[in-house]
Amino acid sequence: MTKNISPPKDWDRSGLPGWAYFSQELFDLECAAIFKTHWQFVCHVNEVAQSGAYVTFDIAGERAVVIRGTDGQVRAFHNLCRHRGSRVVPDARGTCNKAMICPYHGWAYNLDGSLRGIANKDTFPPMQAEKWGLKPLDMEIWNGLIFIRFQPGPQPAVAEILTRFDAEIAPYDLANMIPATSNSLDDVIPVNWKSIRDVDNEGYHVRQAHPGLHQLYGDGYFDEPFDKGTSRSVGTFNEAYGHRWSVRKYREILPEATHLPQPQQRQWIYFGMFPNFVLGLYPDSVIFYQELPKTATETLQRGMCYRRPDENRQMKVARYLSGRIDRDTGGEDQMLMVWSCEATKSSAYDGVVFSDLEYGVKTYHDHLRHLLPVMEQTTVPELGKMARKNADILAKGIT
Repeated sequence: MTKNISPPKDWDRSGLPGWAYFSQELFDLECAAIFKTHWQFVCHVNEVAQSGAYVTFDIAGERAVVIRGTDGQVRAFHNLCRHRGSRVVPDARGTCNKAMICPYHGWAYNLDGSLRGIANKDTFPPMQAEKWGLKPLDMEIWNGLIFIRFQPGPQPAVAEILTRFDAEIAPYDLANMIPATSNSLDDVIPVNWKSIRDVDNEGYHVRQAHPGLHQLYGDGYFDEPFDKGTSRSVGTFNEAYGHRWSVRKYREILPEATHLPQPQQRQWIYFGMFPNFVLGLYPDSVIFYQELPKTATETLQRGMCYRRPDENRQMKVARYLSGRIDRDTGGEDQMLMVWSCEATKSSAYDGVVFSDLEYGVKTYHDHLRHLLPVMEQTTVPELGKMARKNADILAKGIT
């Protein structure tokens, strides 16, 4: 169901203050109040399909490992050896045979996280194995997508957050899709992570900045604002002749996706989940992209494509072309991210003024300000006092 996308009258058209895009103190608060306490997407279940297969995930000073056990169950743990804190598995992904072996001193953990063995055990005092296993993490699987959370936070279950998308996503059979690694995204961008969200949360710039997307959608595109942690955007294909080869051929080659309702066979649909996850539903595939902040001014943007296991050659070509359109769009967006982020440090920068077509950015900022109302301050708080200032505002109930 399409939500009302008309903004209210006399809404606040200003954005976040410039200092919010380069303050390291604010970044530290964001790590504590947002990234450690909100659900983070790690991988698809079919990326850990075999016993011992694992994927690691790092964000905000935290480290996780998701692994499939010998019993077929997927579990998530802090990727932290209980001995000296080393990474138990050092690689981004891989497969363990019968155990996870810490590369530092050789402590061994079963695939269910329990302690298997201690190297030179006789040099330690008596230790109860059941107390020294890997520390588990909150984990939830939604439509085959694995989410984790490092600390309890304000969000409900993933299934509750995303429930309004259940009917729309069901025909894609996402849980049974498999990764198409040739379409992966892994770019470090010299910007604050919020600059990426600001560009992505509005379609006002599509006509000017994304000629390929505009040729694909025409005027058949709209954004729904963020509401209770989620947003939705829909682009319905424009069938008029276009000059971009990849777009024109994509629309020509794309076969009928009979598993989808008729409208969705010619649409790209995007679901956003606060704070940093986007899922894209295409007739040929499903994609995700996600921002992982590294510092106040550097962000890793990652993403991947998932395809149907029964994909035929024509659909494979269509998926290649949609990936090509996405790569062009991503490059165009990165330029905008850099330009808008660097502007916040200019002496001429005095904020922004939003169009009605950018109301989605405002509603996303509202979610941020609800958690970190210190972002309402027009000037950066005195060094060393930002956390206290934010706590005081929260205690007074001012947002």
